[in-house]
Amino acid sequence: MKASLLSTLSNARQYTLQVAEAMPEKHFHVSPETDIRTFAELLHHIGYGISWSEENYILQQQADWNPPAAPVGKAAVIAYLGLSFDMLKATLESVPLTEEVIAGFYATIDHVTHHRGQATIYLRHQGIVPPEYVY
Repeated sequence: MKASLLSTLSNARQYTLQVAEAMPEKHFHVSPETDIRTFAELLHHIGYGISWSEENYILQQQADWNPPAAPVGKAAVIAYLGLSFDMLKATLESVPLTEEVIAGFYATIDHVTHHRGQATIYLRHQGIVPPEYVY
């Protein structure tokens, strides 16, 4: 079971980072509408959501929703996002699989998928075809 979760996480990480890389730096701070997150803010939200879910649902340590300021620049945002995935992987490798851990993992992946779908729309808004999804 753990191998399956880690494989799912690896696929989510790979595709999410491909989506992030597809957006040119000049469009990283663009939003399709004035009242929604920029692409960079959306990716930061995904990364912070991974960390928050890991703490609350997998490690069972209550944490308030209190995201830090988003990093500036494409490289910094992508690094933050990658680190969030890496930390979740390390946690999954080190904890026993309980029903709570498995449920928390799938809640986390569902959140990533939801917002990554939004990110692909941001790409299309800029005339960019999103990377092909592979699983």
